[in-house]
This record gives sequence, C-alpha cells and structure tokens, in this order.
Amino acid sequence: MLHSGSRGIGNVIASYFIQQAKRDMERWLIQLPDKNLAYLPEGSDYFDDYVEAVNWAQHYAWQNRQSKLERVLAALRIHAPSFTETEKAINCHHNYVEKEYHYGANVWVTRKGAIRARQGDLGIIPGSMGAKSYIVRGKGNKDSFCSCAHGAGRKMSRTEAKKRFNPEDLQEQTKGVVCRKDAGVIDEIPSAYKDIDTVMQNQSDLVSVVHTLKQVLCVKG
Repeated sequence: MLHSGSRGIGNVIASYFIQQAKRDMERWLIQLPDKNLAYLPEGSDYFDDYVEAVNWAQHYAWQNRQSKLERVLAALRIHAPSFTETEKAINCHHNYVEKEYHYGANVWVTRKGAIRARQGDLGIIPGSMGAKSYIVRGKGNKDSFCSCAHGAGRKMSRTEAKKRFNPEDLQEQTKGVVCRKDAGVIDEIPSAYKDIDTVMQNQSDLVSVVHTLKQVLCVKG
C-alpha cells in the first residue's frame, strides 16, 4: 500500500483560495458564524480557477502514487521471488473534491478523511503503523453519498501524542513491524488513533471487507 498526496501544493492551493473566499465574503457583506466558513459560489470569479487547480493537484497526486508503485514493483522484482500482477491497482483519493450525481442533482462532494464507496468500488482503509488495514468493496450507501471512512482517524492530536508517549511506547506498540521507532514519528504511534476494528464494524453498512492486511514493513518519509 502506498500513501502519497500532492506533496504540499494542495495546501498552497487551498490557502490561496481560502483567502480569496474570505475577501469575497467581506466584499459582498456576507455575515458568517465563523470566517473560516467562507466559500466560493459556483459562477463567481475564482470558482472555476479553484476547480481547475484542485483537479490539477488531484491528478498530480495520482501520478505520484503511480510513479511510486512502478518503482516499488521494480524493486520487488529484483529482491522478491518471481510474481505476476493479476489485478488492477486500487487507486482511491481521500481529502478531495469531485462533481457527482446524488439525489437527482449534480453536486460538488468534498470527502475529508473519506473515500468513495459506490456499489462495487474497491478501496483501501489503512490502519496505523501497528494495526491492520483493509481492502474493501463499496456498498453504494446513498445516505453517505456513497462514501466511507478513509482510515481509523486520530483520537488525539499530534502534539498530544508527543506529550503522552515516548520511543519505548512506540517500540512496544509496533512489535513485529519493521519501521522507524524514534522520537521523530511519535505522533504516528498506534495509540494516537482510534481502534480500526471498531471503525470497520461501525461502517459495515458502507463497505464489505475483501482482504484484511497486517504490515510487516512500514516506511514513512
């Protein structure tokens, strides 16, 4: 499993357009409960530019993963026993925007910490550095806009995890996994995340489990 996004450019794009949206709210005298709820109405000056930039970043992220996958497979062919690829790679965005048809209308769907899970869609739901991960098949639940959770999700912030745990805790919680176990990745310690099995049980109406995976190697960087 490979996890890679737009490597910072997505954050730059979001920051730029959030500022534009806030300026538009002020210009149009729109009062919001929180200024961070600022938005770009469809048809406004910056809306199309935002959609174009987001699509670029999402395609860049996809190409990133594709490139990494090719490199990993090339390395495995050198060092692992001979194998043949028999299935198509599963590619699933999370934290992304897509125009889709729901409830009789074409709407913009933002999936934050979620992936698309239409009927038959294959998806990846990763656990933490020490937990299981899942390959799933979507059930097309309309109430969720055909979505499911991207992963376990954090139960504490990165800052809180660094305060609570130390490298010894990390070593204990990642036994059996070859991975970094130093202070630099304390924020990724398994205890900082919700229990992935509970999360999977809670979304059994959204996806069915195809494969359950347990990593032996985790590379972070």
